[in-house]
Amino acid sequence: MQLAIPHAPRKVRLTQVPGAMGRLARDAMLGLLFMALLGAAAMWAGRFFVEEHGFAARAEEVDGVVVATRLPPRHARDGAEGTLEVLYTFQEVEHSVSGVPTFAEFAEGLGKGAAVKLLVDPAAPDRPREAGYARTRASRMGWMPWGLAVGALVAVALFTREARRLVRSEVEPLRLGALVWLTPDGPLPESKGEVAFPAHYFRQDVKMEVRARVRPGRAPVRNGAKVLAAVVPREPGWARVIDQDLAGVLGWLR
Repeated sequence: MQLAIPHAPRKVRLTQVPGAMGRLARDAMLGLLFMALLGAAAMWAGRFFVEEHGFAARAEEVDGVVVATRLPPRHARDGAEGTLEVLYTFQEVEHSVSGVPTFAEFAEGLGKGAAVKLLVDPAAPDRPREAGYARTRASRMGWMPWGLAVGALVAVALFTREARRLVRSEVEPLRLGALVWLTPDGPLPESKGEVAFPAHYFRQDVKMEVRARVRPGRAPVRNGAKVLAAVVPREPGWARVIDQDLAGVLGWLR
């Protein structure tokens, strides 16, 4: 076996690295799954977003009177919800409604006969909402489209980051890295997955210690007890072992 390795920069594509496209496809599938979940969440959130803002646009503010309040236990009221039973008049019709949601901290300050502002939808006058609670909820819903957009950008950014990381770890060592003959510090490990092992090489009589990555089930290009490896340009403490299959794909064997 003779080696015919060109000088750097060498012509190496991601598609030539065994397993790299599979990893990229897996990451793409995970990204698409995340986007699908995000799309489902967007549809769910969009329905409530439209409903909340539609209600806010149609509703009219009326005065109501508290008949009773229902609150969670005192120790659990921070950030919780309570309900009101209210009396109010809308379009000259008197209504008595229970189960009107509001903030528990607001409701605990309301006694029987207290005045309260309500928002009433003319299309459903018997389903009022406490005004402060409804407006706060609508303002929170207004952030949902932005949150979903940020989530989509994060998914794209993560996929791009993974693709760049894959190029840096798989392509750059072969294209730009220094090629060295590594001496493993012990027998090469046997594993069903990619493993790392300690090794060293000499450069200008200086011993350089590295961690080397090797693919499972592949015969490294050897020179006696040494194995051929490419030093990762941005991480000189790491090297990628070059096996015979990879060297053949890259055209480095005669």
